[in-house]
Amino acid sequence: MSVFEQQIIDSFLKSIVRITDNFLEPPIMIQVCSSDSIIGTLGNFSASTGKAKSRKTFNVISIVAAALSGKQILQYKVQVPEKRRKVIYVDTEQGKYHCLRLLKRIYKLIDYPEAKIHDDIIFIALREFPTKDRIHIIEYVLSKYGHEISLLVIDGIRDLVFDINNATEATDITNKLMKWSQELNIHIHTVLHLNKGDENSRGHLGTELNNKAETILVVSKDITDSNYSIVTPKFIRDIEFDPFAFYIEEGIPKLNETFDLSNAHSKKAFDYHELSESTHRTVLEILFHEKDISYSYSELIPKIQSTYTNAGYSFGINKAKLLKTFLENKRMIIKEDKGYKYNPEFYY
Repeated sequence: MSVFEQQIIDSFLKSIVRITDNFLEPPIMIQVCSSDSIIGTLGNFSASTGKAKSRKTFNVISIVAAALSGKQILQYKVQVPEKRRKVIYVDTEQGKYHCLRLLKRIYKLIDYPEAKIHDDIIFIALREFPTKDRIHIIEYVLSKYGHEISLLVIDGIRDLVFDINNATEATDITNKLMKWSQELNIHIHTVLHLNKGDENSRGHLGTELNNKAETILVVSKDITDSNYSIVTPKFIRDIEFDPFAFYIEEGIPKLNETFDLSNAHSKKAFDYHELSESTHRTVLEILFHEKDISYSYSELIPKIQSTYTNAGYSFGINKAKLLKTFLENKRMIIKEDKGYKYNPEFYY
């Protein structure tokens, strides 16, 4: 028997779940104070998403500060195991100057003197390194400090793949998140941008995160007052929490408990989770009923609107444009030359 075959057998035996087994519930780590809603547990991963300049990173450093201080920051409280208090913060997008500014904000949030090095946080700036090296560096850090940490933050997971729309890469990096979090019994929180054209996480990577993450948070600027950012649960395994608002004062996030959130989502874009994969497939097969048929943009938009309407899903032309963007991002339709064609092999 080869080494590979033995590894497969060992993995199979390890994967069996028996009725006589007794597994402990994953320890709670990150909660929202207003509702005690569980965002993150040890052995799992979660994510913050949002469009550019929505203040996603300010939301993330609040979680980190709550972990380091043991105090409520914004609406977050974090329970860190006593002997594993170290936090690893990985930033893939910013240079060292801006990373240092971010680290100073964390120190300010926890009221820790800048003249001293806090032993429980390691901040790593990976912008200058090639994509594969970033992953190797993270794996080295986890091997070195894995027994000491309980929280790993990856601010910019998009920079751990070459192509955000590559299904294989998306699956590989998501598998790494699941492997790292489970084997080390830590929680991983990562950050990914939303598409410019809709409210969905970017590319195949976004789809994989949505499918596998314990919680997906959305950070967005309020539509009536851009000085405020709103945090809402997009997907969450636990009970949903009420959205909350924060603003920035002297470079750090502050909670506004009296902010009127009644209009926070009055401009809701088309959400692909309103319809199932099978529904999209059925409608698209009607729309592209002839083999190798393609449509120009001006032809496609009204056909999307009319075909979905005929299937019982009525919406306006602007929403049809958002849906077209979503369908293209998910590669349900693809652009070839000047026309759009159906891709029956799409990965949902």
